[in-house]
Amino acid sequence: MAAENHSTVTEFILRGLTNQLELQLPLFFLFLGIYLVTMIGNLGMFTLICLNPQLHTPMYYFLSNLSFVDLCYSSVITPKMLVNFVSEKNTISYAGCMSQLYFFLVFVIAECYMLTVMAYDRYVAICSPLLYNVIMCRQVCSQLVAVVYAMGLIGSTIETGLMLKLSYCELFISHYFCDILPLMKLSCSSTYDIEMTVFFLAGFNIIVTSLTVLVSYVFILSNILRISTTEGRSKAFSTCSSHLVAVGMFYGSTAFMYLKPSTASSLAQENVASVFYTTVIPMLNPLIYSLRNKEVTIRHCILKDLRRWISGSFGRNKDKVN
Repeated sequence: MAAENHSTVTEFILRGLTNQLELQLPLFFLFLGIYLVTMIGNLGMFTLICLNPQLHTPMYYFLSNLSFVDLCYSSVITPKMLVNFVSEKNTISYAGCMSQLYFFLVFVIAECYMLTVMAYDRYVAICSPLLYNVIMCRQVCSQLVAVVYAMGLIGSTIETGLMLKLSYCELFISHYFCDILPLMKLSCSSTYDIEMTVFFLAGFNIIVTSLTVLVSYVFILSNILRISTTEGRSKAFSTCSSHLVAVGMFYGSTAFMYLKPSTASSLAQENVASVFYTTVIPMLNPLIYSLRNKEVTIRHCILKDLRRWISGSFGRNKDKVN
């Protein structure tokens, strides 16, 4: 109904990453590999945390939700992009475009707040270790995760609703998926008010969450520097370093895309930034966390579970013999 009332356009044509035919197949296999690693890494991380009782802590509860978010918002973008690499005509329906935009915004906003919640969790763990289990109880963790997804749904509903009100006179989207800024360029009507609203919402989500992360880590670093032993400081910092890397990559690329004037960068630069946070970061996050946290290393967990199973089997057999 929205398409009939507000737009004469029934489908859009996606420009894609490149018009060079000789690059289409290599890029298809490259992004297929990235997507498979993303699926295996995030699904493996999520499953591992759910099945291993030793990882049922607040930190890994949030990490499992981060893996779920990464898996979802990568899946909103990458499959369609892969199809476009091997299709002659890269089209997407109006309803499909708006659906892709909606779910992309849900999960990318949720990622902002999930990283913020994880920073708060590290702040409590390092600055108030004796009260950690009281403050970060199961009920509080569940409430924080519910707020994360609620913010994603609210922000996405508002921004997608604004895009549904626009009239579109052009079909050609200069991007590889349906994003807000490329869609606004296709509108027949004035987009100034909507652009300011979107800029404000994106600024609110990015700036508020990034400042919260920054303040949390200022307190964290000040507490780490007060630790007397080098080993203690190293251990405390190692629990935060992987999160800092993930935060820096995500906020750097999203701020470049959404907190700048529309003429401040070229299309190629925008494509690189968007590829980075839509496909590369979801692939890197499980690798970063698994490499920096021994508890979540798959080899470590498998060997531990195997030893436990062997010991249990040996003990049961010994009892039967006796």
